[in-house]
Amino acid sequence: MSHQGLFAGGAPTIDLRKLRRQIRQQRRQLDPLQQKRAANRLCKNITNSTVFQRSRHIAFYLPSDGEIDPTLALEEACRRKKICYLPVLAPLSRQLLFVRYKPGDTLILNRFGIPEPNPLTNQSIKPWALDLVVTPLVAFDEKGARLGMGGGYYDRSFAFLKRSRIKKPTLLGVAHQLQRHPASLPEQPWDVPLDKTLTD
Repeated sequence: MSHQGLFAGGAPTIDLRKLRRQIRQQRRQLDPLQQKRAANRLCKNITNSTVFQRSRHIAFYLPSDGEIDPTLALEEACRRKKICYLPVLAPLSRQLLFVRYKPGDTLILNRFGIPEPNPLTNQSIKPWALDLVVTPLVAFDEKGARLGMGGGYYDRSFAFLKRSRIKKPTLLGVAHQLQRHPASLPEQPWDVPLDKTLTD
């Protein structure tokens, strides 16, 4: 999640800006072979998971800034006839649209330079209609707290999970193992925790 705060019980403050900067630098330093191996292991971990096997509508993401690459799992999902989506920045809010994607579809760059499917020509789905969301992150802890890039897009898009009795979709955080934080990350009332986390 993207906010500074104290641990429960008044423990010291974590400098989230510094932590975000350090971990982003560490994952950018992984060489192409390390990234490829991590992507292969992640694909196996995702596709072997029960939640993946039971899901039909799955959102992935395309990696940037050294993020672990879930593209192999996306391609395998398509081979298994699952319906896949990618996040698209909504033009009038700081939320995400989830737009249908098949490997080979034409993509356009958003304002951060990240490729997205065209929401004008591709079908979209409501966030609550997804079964599984493969979620990028900068850091995570054992409780499911997620430190993102700071924009809050995933928190806003899935805020309904905090007030809904229907626990769908499953939010699956994926990351390099180096992104695991040994201590608890601070949480804010608007933070939406991950259901599960997988690494390479």
